[in-house]
Amino acid sequence: MSIRIRTLDSTQDGFQQQLHALLAFEAETDDAIESSVAAILRDVKARGDAAVLEYTNRFDRVGATGMAAFEVPQEELQAALDGLPQAQRGALQTAAERIRVFHERQKHELNGFTYTEPDGTVLGQRVTPLDRVGIYVPGGKATYPSSVLMNAIPAKVAGVKDIVMVVPTPDGVKNRIVLAAAAIAGVTRVITIGGAQAVGALAYGTETIPAVDKIVGPGNAYVAAAKRRVFGTVGIDMIAGPSEILVLCDGTTDPDWVAMDLFSQAEHDELAQAILLCPDADYIAQVEASIHKLLPTMTRRETIVTSFSDRGALIKVRDMAEACAIANDIAAEHLEISAENPRQWADRIRHAGAIFLGRFSSESLGDYCCGPNHVLPTSRTARFSSPLGVYDFQKRSSIIEVSEAGAQTLGKIAAEIAYGEGLQAHARSAELRLRGAGIERP
Repeated sequence: MSIRIRTLDSTQDGFQQQLHALLAFEAETDDAIESSVAAILRDVKARGDAAVLEYTNRFDRVGATGMAAFEVPQEELQAALDGLPQAQRGALQTAAERIRVFHERQKHELNGFTYTEPDGTVLGQRVTPLDRVGIYVPGGKATYPSSVLMNAIPAKVAGVKDIVMVVPTPDGVKNRIVLAAAAIAGVTRVITIGGAQAVGALAYGTETIPAVDKIVGPGNAYVAAAKRRVFGTVGIDMIAGPSEILVLCDGTTDPDWVAMDLFSQAEHDELAQAILLCPDADYIAQVEASIHKLLPTMTRRETIVTSFSDRGALIKVRDMAEACAIANDIAAEHLEISAENPRQWADRIRHAGAIFLGRFSSESLGDYCCGPNHVLPTSRTARFSSPLGVYDFQKRSSIIEVSEAGAQTLGKIAAEIAYGEGLQAHARSAELRLRGAGIERP
């Protein structure tokens, strides 16, 4: 099977146009999907459980007679965990503990604060968890226990009391390792429904499924369309695009390692993107040779070929400094700096979902067990957004306790601005608290 490998050079005319054309990705809005999702959401909002039952029976090819059939009891989750091979169970538990420890540090950094001004006025911010969140976990051919851990554990650390996980089970087949991950992560309820109807049920609530405050987790085009439509009724994490990896290499890493790192994202799906930036032309040729050598050994080589041929590239740059500048423009989901002294280059990086430093920090380790979250911004949104974290399951409330003395100063300031805006009641509300109040401005 042949693979087309695109090579670019930053010194060539038209490089920026070529790069931006390579990066360009807009999830096409399929009118049929949008129309179908809109109809499903309306139906779920109107008919609740009856609609969810009907759509789940139809799409997942099950014959449930009531919603109770979709609830997975905690005993079954624990049994799934107990039934895993010891090595697999140990790996899940270790990964979960590492994810928990990392996110506990986020929580410590997100505590609220208060301070008292000289006149006795107290100002501050209180941080509180969301009450209930919904986690969507893909089902069917996909098996993502890591997604369960990465979404549920930060919510748990944040203090969310009720975590409702939905996961489709086509033909009624439940995935044991996904259920085991739910047990480890402390998911409150697992309901075996999926698709737009599951998103609608979480957003609007039904007779048996409580409405949540936020929905997180990946899904197919129907799930993504449904999340877009219910945003505002509930919060959502993000609309994720195809997976991405960008490798910055100085030419000192084994080229087989770099080729396999590129494959690790290209194998996700045909739209995934894998790019190498390197100042050494001879090394780029070695990586290209490694790609051709290793491709036949890949079980998902057809997906890799399509992904790499359509959206991948090996790019020669002037030097590592330019590689960092280009990396900031790309703002990749995963950024590997595979170099002798990676930290000197990391200081130049402003935009990336996750930064992997050094040749031993393969992106795949971050996907599963390093600890930081693998739910990351894609499609250049790392320019303005962040990895999923504890902060996504918390909200902030401002604390304002104005003293009598403080009201004398702040009241005059507020009234002046309010009159300037033409909002008399605002101004008078502040002025009434001034000592000797009673004069109304015309």
